[in-house]
Amino acid sequence: MSSHHPPAHQRPLQQDWANREYVEVITGSIKKITDFLNSFDTSCRSRLAVLNQKLTELERRVEYIEARVTKGETLS
Repeated sequence: MSSHHPPAHQRPLQQDWANREYVEVITGSIKKITDFLNSFDTSCRSRLAVLNQKLTELERRVEYIEARVTKGETLS
C-alpha cells in the first residue's frame, strides 16, 4: 500500500517551497499593483498640469475682461 504523503523529513521542505511560491505570487501581484499606481500617478499629474495651464489662461482672460469692463471699455 503506497501513500501519497511524503516522508516526515520531506514535509517541511515541501512546505518551504509552497511558502516560497506563495510569497513569489504575492510579490509579483504587489509589483503589478505598484506599477499600475505609479503609471496612474504619472498620468494624473500630467492631466492636472494641463488642466492647471488651461485654468491659468482662463483666469488671465477673466482678469483682462474685468479690467476692461471696470474701465468702461467695449469688449468688441
